[in-house]
Parts: sequence; structure tokens; C-alpha cells
Amino acid sequence: MRKIVLITFVSLDGVIQAPGGPEEDNSGGFKHGGWTAPYFDDFAGKLMGEQMSLERSELLLGRKTYEIFAGYWPLHAAGWPGINEVKKYVASHDSSRKLDWENSLLLSGDVAEKVRQLKGEDGPDLHVWGSGNFIQTLLKHDLVDELWLKIFPVTLGPGKRLFDEGTIPVAFESSDCKCSPRGVIFANYQRVGAVKTGSF
Repeated sequence: MRKIVLITFVSLDGVIQAPGGPEEDNSGGFKHGGWTAPYFDDFAGKLMGEQMSLERSELLLGRKTYEIFAGYWPLHAAGWPGINEVKKYVASHDSSRKLDWENSLLLSGDVAEKVRQLKGEDGPDLHVWGSGNFIQTLLKHDLVDELWLKIFPVTLGPGKRLFDEGTIPVAFESSDCKCSPRGVIFANYQRVGAVKTGSF
């Protein structure tokens, strides 16, 4: 059975919108695109390189992130070895959408059910990069096994949030945690079961 791993950049106040550049996603009047850039250093770059390894994973992407990736990575594949060859599953409401990037497969219709079927198959884990709207569907339908968060020391106010539309109660445990010299926390969490409660 595969695992679904969410890999995302998040601000201290939970914003995940447009981390990569000013024009990435300015919907809702978002004015802080590219907010991660000032915090990258060699330490963060090394950890990012490790997380971008595609040796034992495939990609599961929302439509908008797929389009951003498809417009960039085929021309810069040296920066992400294997990105063109790896299988890419793309969630979209539009069943007629054409996917030109090699090894891309469309998931339409009941996307949650199709993802659940993918999870049940034998194969590499499925890594979800970005895909802010799509991850709400994954969280809502209890399809997330791990969170690989990069938490940046900045608050952004209005913007799309990681836990935006509600989630189900789930307990996670830390599987890895490192902090960069510029204060970016690389925190990995894996699901361990139901929420436990108690009192002091």
C-alpha cells in the first residue's frame, strides 16, 4: 500500500499560497508571492534536494501546480533529476484536460475515490507538492499519511491556508525535525492513529 506525503511550505500563521514567486498565485489579492525566497541557504537547499529525490516516489498534483511545474521543469530538468520520467498523477475537475508533459495521467470525476484506489495499489509513495486546493480534498477524505512541512519564520495574514476547509481528527508523531540557520523548520510528521485525550 502506498503512502501519500504532503510536502509544503507554510508560514507561521498557516499560509501556503504562492511561496515560489510574485506571479505564482495572486488570487484573492495576495501580495506576498515569493515569501520563502529570503530564507533559503545551503542548509535548506540540501534538505530540499533530499526531499526532491524521486527514487521511491511518484507525484500527485493538483491542476494548478501541475501547470506551473509543466511550464518550468521540462526546461530545467537538471535541477530535479528524474522529474520528466517519473509518473505524475493530476487531479482535475475537467475530464477533457490535455496533459502534454510526459508520463502524466489525469484523475477526474470522483478524485478522492481514484486517489484511494491509487493508495491501495503496490507502488512508490505519492508525493504531493503545492496543490493548495487539492490538498484540502485529501485532508477532508482522510487520505494523508505524512506531512513534510517547511515552516518559515514569517506571518502573512490573508492567504490560502494549509488547514483551510477543515480536517478530520488525526494524531501524528514527529519522524524528523531540523532547523536551518535562517530559522526554517523542516518538520516531518507521520500519522499514528486516533487523537488521544487526557487531563492534567
